Amino acid sequence: MTDSPNLRFKHLSARFSSESQEAVPDADERQSIDLEPLAPEDSKGRFSRRSFLSGLSATGILAGAAPLVQAAPTVEPAAQEEAPPAGITTANITLRINGKDYPLRNLDTRATLLDTLRERIHLTGTKKGCDHGQCGACTVHVNGRRVNSCLSFSVMHEGDEITTIEGIGQPSNLHPMQAAFVEHDGYQCGYCTSGQIMSAVALLKEPIGPTDEDIKHAMAGNICRCGAYSNIVAAVRQVRQA
Repeated sequence: MTDSPNLRFKHLSARFSSESQEAVPDADERQSIDLEPLAPEDSKGRFSRRSFLSGLSATGILAGAAPLVQAAPTVEPAAQEEAPPAGITTANITLRINGKDYPLRNLDTRATLLDTLRERIHLTGTKKGCDHGQCGACTVHVNGRRVNSCLSFSVMHEGDEITTIEGIGQPSNLHPMQAAFVEHDGYQCGYCTSGQIMSAVALLKEPIGPTDEDIKHAMAGNICRCGAYSNIVAAVRQVRQA
């Protein structure tokens, strides 16, 4: 149904007279023309363009506000004990780490020492790099010897003395190797640094030669993608000569 010409063209009705002589509306009539809606609502529930656009804008605002109501979901802390999935073999063991015993219940027998340290015990200083034993970022000490924790099962180490970077030193009491890394800028992004330091501390007790080439050879299992090798060698050399 089309709008009545009297409604759609009301604002033009006063412009031309029957003698084709232009008539200029007065100020009051211009004001009423400017405020006249293009298509008023009728009794049958039709909406004008203005009403439709207003409703559409309100709908968009409500839709955009909906995620705000659903924000900040509740995050439950990770449980120390986890129920094993069906068909998974588990074991109850106790790991001694940094001089402290950690009982672990329902531990997946396939869990690596790296994943157990990070996900069950929450010692996240040991980093997961390649997860294939090639980068050295996951290096820890087991009974004083450096080990790639991503290649070792946790169940193999019950009764062993495990040391992570958290057990080497603290910010208020740095190990000499940690202090030397800081002094010589033996890091850039820092992701490999914990593994580098763990290897460097272990080699202090290993029978290697005194030269920088000997240090490089002993540290070959630890990759620094930032290329800070010369600074790392300088840090290790300083501690060895102290």
